Amino acid sequence: MVNVGVAYSNQSRQVWLKLDLPDGSTVIDAIEESGVLDMFPEIDLENQKIGIYGKMTKPDVQLKEGDRIEIYRAITADPKTVKRRDDD
Repeated sequence: MVNVGVAYSNQSRQVWLKLDLPDGSTVIDAIEESGVLDMFPEIDLENQKIGIYGKMTKPDVQLKEGDRIEIYRAITADPKTVKRRDDD
């Protein structure tokens, strides 16, 4: 068994779901088993990137003990056009 987590957040809610999965499980196995797709129907894995600890990964990558799978939302504001906030 491998102990992993699946993390996702939207504008109003965030979750970090811990799972025990059989050895040989993949990133997509963890996402599907976690139930996060039911909790957040807006998740579109065809268009959203996924990662493990901030590094992009593919759905068929085999998981290791302690991995944290992250589902990333699209950037909604263009950083080039958003007024820079001064931290004086």
